[in-house]
Amino acid sequence: MKKLFLSLALIAAMLLACTAFADDGITHEITSESFPMYMMGADTGETQTLYFLDGVKDMPYLEIHGVYDLLKSFLADANKGIDLTIETDGSLVTITRQHPDAMDNGIFAVFDFYDETIEFMDYNLFLMKSDASTVLDVTGLTFFNAAGEPSLMQKVDTGSLDRVGNAVVLPLGEYGINMITQDGLYLIPLQTFTDFFLASSLGYNFFYNGQVLILADQIIPGDELYYAAPTGERSEQLVKFGYGELCMMLDYLYGKKDTHEIESFDELFHNVGFDQGLKDYGVEIADKAIYRMLNEYLDDNHTAWHAFSYLTGSIDYEPPMGISDARLRQTAKMYWGARDEFYPDGVPGYEEVGNTAYITFDHFSLEGNMDTEYFYSVEDPNDFDDANTIGLIIKAHAMITRENSPIENVVLDLSGNTGGAADTAIFTLAWLLGDASLGMKDTMTGAMTTSTYRADVNRDRVFDEKDTVTDKKLFCLISPLSFSCGNLVPCILKESGIVTLLGRTSGGGSNVVQNVSSPWGTSFQISGRQRISFLKNGSFYDVDRGADPDFVLTSPEKYYDRQALTDYINSLY
Repeated sequence: MKKLFLSLALIAAMLLACTAFADDGITHEITSESFPMYMMGADTGETQTLYFLDGVKDMPYLEIHGVYDLLKSFLADANKGIDLTIETDGSLVTITRQHPDAMDNGIFAVFDFYDETIEFMDYNLFLMKSDASTVLDVTGLTFFNAAGEPSLMQKVDTGSLDRVGNAVVLPLGEYGINMITQDGLYLIPLQTFTDFFLASSLGYNFFYNGQVLILADQIIPGDELYYAAPTGERSEQLVKFGYGELCMMLDYLYGKKDTHEIESFDELFHNVGFDQGLKDYGVEIADKAIYRMLNEYLDDNHTAWHAFSYLTGSIDYEPPMGISDARLRQTAKMYWGARDEFYPDGVPGYEEVGNTAYITFDHFSLEGNMDTEYFYSVEDPNDFDDANTIGLIIKAHAMITRENSPIENVVLDLSGNTGGAADTAIFTLAWLLGDASLGMKDTMTGAMTTSTYRADVNRDRVFDEKDTVTDKKLFCLISPLSFSCGNLVPCILKESGIVTLLGRTSGGGSNVVQNVSSPWGTSFQISGRQRISFLKNGSFYDVDRGADPDFVLTSPEKYYDRQALTDYINSLY
């Protein structure tokens, strides 16, 4: 396997002292130091060189050739003709990515160290993962085995489209963020690279604690490696930079900024009284301001807190609960409580009541195995664990289509489903519909894609009508608790016109979760720039308002008295 991190030979010298003129108008003393690299808590055996200005050790920079080497390790793929090149010209540095979907000259990012901007010709394609099927691909599974045979799902050309996004210019200078060029070095803040090259596209963040550099999606409270560093306060430089970088990251990457009517996060922080805490006061106060902003003012259920900065340390603090969060918890208590009355030992994943099959799961999950070939290695479908959604669907399909099956109605119960893995949601949709089309829009660039998938549910590696239950009468149970993928699926089922929705309007949740961090190491997640949509009459509509039921169920109890519900379903036709 190709090493994730390449040695940075061009910039490996330790403790460099540089005295030439810098583009921010100040002559800096620049030093460098190499730090051990960890990925998801494991030592990679690699080191990364970071740069520091004027003895300030809590605000690291990357040299542009280090940026290039890291991008190459993440994005290049010789087998697919994907490579990167770098060129410097005075105050301009251009990194070009050759990609089969790009024009002959490739797709580029230009770092302008004079104007202090980073310009992307096509942000989506420049950072598209080499194994992705589209620039906004949300699937994570590999759908071919070593022999090149299709596994589980197949993307089909019919109904799939891509629309290129607009060029993006990140105005670092307008946010008070300096790009430094001095003595042949080109330096950008590590956090800027983290926010706009790693987190926004690859889902990872760099967490620096003065001792090690950790590549992870998030920090878990109590993480021994991260919190081994001493607590303390931020330097004056980090306070100033940190506020600007936090505002820029949220301005560009928070995907619900328009629906929340946020003009800018600087304005929001000022209006709610958090700007001084973030700009002037101690790191604990700054961390708590972020925590409160997530809970009280964004409050969109996809946005959530993970962990305090290493400078704050692991402390006990929880801000007031947001209105949406409180409502969701109240709804969960109501619906899960009603279900427990009928199923005190837990609801089965698959259940037959007369002529009706019920498939129930509260999370779209790949628990147990993410290897698509695993699903072909299990001979008896009944051996699949209900905790794995794909395994449960395979088992349910085998039961429903068995010889002399009494099943006429299939009910997908998402009344308690709060979301999960997009791959399993697409698999479920393909099982019910045959062709499952998923639309995505990038709120930052305007790029749009629609991808259509089919599923190999009977595991014969042929994608046909035998993999669906479209010959049955199809229903889906929804409630205000049906959120994220638990909302996406009923929205697409509703649009299909062949599945009847029962219950109450689903809970929304249109933006894909994105893990991010503050420049001083706070870990949290936001509703990202990828917005799940469905296509109607050639236009994209997001799913945040939820799907309305075709027939209302007036109380939670009516969801789970399945004999009465089965009688009701049979009365509908």
